[in-house]
Amino acid sequence: MRSIALVSDTHIPSQADELPDFAEVEIEDADIVVHAGDFDSTDAYEAIRDLADEDFVAVSGNADPTQIGLPRVDSLWVEDVQFVVTHGNGSLDNYDERVVSAVKDARDDPDAIGMCGHTHELRDRRVDGVRLLNPGSATGADPADSASLLLVDVDGSEVSVEARWR
Repeated sequence: MRSIALVSDTHIPSQADELPDFAEVEIEDADIVVHAGDFDSTDAYEAIRDLADEDFVAVSGNADPTQIGLPRVDSLWVEDVQFVVTHGNGSLDNYDERVVSAVKDARDDPDAIGMCGHTHELRDRRVDGVRLLNPGSATGADPADSASLLLVDVDGSEVSVEARWR
């Protein structure tokens, strides 16, 4: 079994000074860390990358500086499961459709799971046959009600998801 800490929308320093302690602990303890965009600064990217150690996947969000050089979409296989990661930049009006389209365009497996950010809304739902995981904002950046992340455990082809928030 492998564990993933899925975080997004940290917005450091524009909306938060640092990650909450619980988020740091979960990032350090996870086998793999995925950040779905909007670090907000190179310093935040480097700090989270360093907490994550070696297995770290990150994509660019609309609030990220271009010098970080992250892709807009990336994918990873964990055991028998493919995950496609994208921030979901753009209007919230067609957010789900845009993210589902990005997942479908990038996937090799029709059962791939989407990991996304942008809305600051913690959710795990199916849209047009695609499971979308959004960890909310790891720092509770506005408009989030609280700081949150998702812990994803993968055992073969089985996936379990647990929300953590403060």
